[in-house]
Amino acid sequence: MSDSMIFDAVDTFPNEDRRRQFDALVGLDDKKDQIVKEASIILDHSLLEKWSKEKHGKVIGAVQYFHNRPPLFIFEGDVGTGKTTLAESFGAEVAAREKMEIKLFRLSLKTRGTGRVGQISGLITESFDDFMGQIGTSPKGKRHHTCGILLIDEADALAQSRELDQMHHEDRTGVNALIQGIDRIANGNVPALVVMCTNRVGAIDPAVQRRAAGIVTFTRPNEEQRLSIIEKGLTGTKIAQKDLQALAKAMGPTDERKYGYTFSDLTQRFLPGIVLDAYPDKAITIESAMAFLQKTLPTKPFASECA
Repeated sequence: MSDSMIFDAVDTFPNEDRRRQFDALVGLDDKKDQIVKEASIILDHSLLEKWSKEKHGKVIGAVQYFHNRPPLFIFEGDVGTGKTTLAESFGAEVAAREKMEIKLFRLSLKTRGTGRVGQISGLITESFDDFMGQIGTSPKGKRHHTCGILLIDEADALAQSRELDQMHHEDRTGVNALIQGIDRIANGNVPALVVMCTNRVGAIDPAVQRRAAGIVTFTRPNEEQRLSIIEKGLTGTKIAQKDLQALAKAMGPTDERKYGYTFSDLTQRFLPGIVLDAYPDKAITIESAMAFLQKTLPTKPFASECA
């Protein structure tokens, strides 16, 4: 399979467009800080050693544990909560902060193949071969010229638990190949990491989950986070603060609807929608915003989350 079929896209960082995308993720500061910090250390072990020498006068023992830290993160959570956007953009922030080149490879779901014996495992192995070949290995104690991030969106399609009775043998061999690929990165001194995104973390194979340096859970924004997004979008209008707060509250769960608006509901539907509703000859008002909200329902949770 050609590179164009193995990978949907390859981005090179630093990239200002992706960095702006990273900066625009509101309400995820803790998660953003965590993943940028951990990714930086995995991609360049010398950063942590330098810190330890500066702050403690030597490389302390705890630093050594990071040398064996698995190069895998799982981003899990409901639709529209920012996990894929963060996965696509955090590399731009790492590259800018640490002044390194990073390439993001987005694995194509075509690697699932057509079910022929040996096809899935072969395609996954080929994907890791190509990814690792383009990145190479790090000289001991030195920074590599290019680091890599392999993004696997809808990861449950490739990493589904082998414990499921209905799982086909070919799918099981695919999961085995995926685990082997992650282990090869971990053991091969490759300055790279794998990020999986999923709406169904419970369906991910336990052996894959055990290899994760972190499983980061994404949820719908709470009222404070919704208000922050609304304030950022509507600063400059004449809508009063109490009315902005009323909007944020109205976007939350209700007795009839147990779920609130997602981040993407706010940033891709509600805020652009009220602008278009007012353009070109009206101003945005609390009345027009509330009216638009009444006809714009939040995205339903993923089926397995509905109850």
